[in-house]
Amino acid sequence: MDASEIIKKVRKLEIKTKGLTKHIFSGEYHSAFKGRGMSFSEVREYEYGDDVRNIDWNVTARTGGPHIKVFEEERELTVMLLVDVSASSYFGTISAFKSDLMTEIAGVIAFSAISNNDKVGAILFSDHVEKYLPPKKGNQNMLRIIRELVNFTPKKCQTNLSEALIYLSNIEKKRSISFILSDFYDSNYEQALSITAKKHDVIGIKITDQKERELPDVGLIHAVDAETGIKRIIDTSDRTVRAHWLKAFVRKDIAFKETFSRSKADTIHVSTEDDYIKALQVFFKRRSKR
Repeated sequence: MDASEIIKKVRKLEIKTKGLTKHIFSGEYHSAFKGRGMSFSEVREYEYGDDVRNIDWNVTARTGGPHIKVFEEERELTVMLLVDVSASSYFGTISAFKSDLMTEIAGVIAFSAISNNDKVGAILFSDHVEKYLPPKKGNQNMLRIIRELVNFTPKKCQTNLSEALIYLSNIEKKRSISFILSDFYDSNYEQALSITAKKHDVIGIKITDQKERELPDVGLIHAVDAETGIKRIIDTSDRTVRAHWLKAFVRKDIAFKETFSRSKADTIHVSTEDDYIKALQVFFKRRSKR
């Protein structure tokens, strides 16, 4: 893709995602996330009615009298976009690749954050962190993130979500709202997710394609795993094969939801044939009622 095509595609995405943010998500992002971050303000003496969970035991022991930590609402939030750029994301059979959908959703979230004067950053990952874009304010930073997503060429093919989560925990000291956009073709990330979710507000957005769920009945097909390169011949005319394929998909989807649930992190599920706008709206409204 040459420079003029990149600029054209970025501009098209900018117009689309900016419009969605302004006319559809106006206020919903704000009500879902604003005021959820709390920063330490001061320590003062305990007063009747204070939450005992906020007692500062170190100061209490040193002074001989109970003291509590006082927190204040953070007016400015940091939004991090952890975007999967592994080989499996470049797949799609309906109207778009999974990677295209991830880029659009990332753009909508970024515009929502920027319009609320929040910082936005990104981590692009495969089986390692491919690129880190530090969180900043402003349209220029947001457009840079979209340009990277549109034109980025990963060096590796496979997925290692733990690497991205560990990197986030190490580099972002302040609590953030962290969206993970991936198909989650990885199964050994629960420990890293649990640790990260204690510090950051984590939301997993799982992007899938219809053919990953249901094999079409088209006879023998030659299939190649995009991430491992393993080749297989699959008899799609065999009902048992198609049934096993569907069961494997459902099993992985349940594992994804349960892993996030155990880590007290939220999930959103979007398919390439679905309306992701509706999925985001439902999520934002659900979060705003908490």
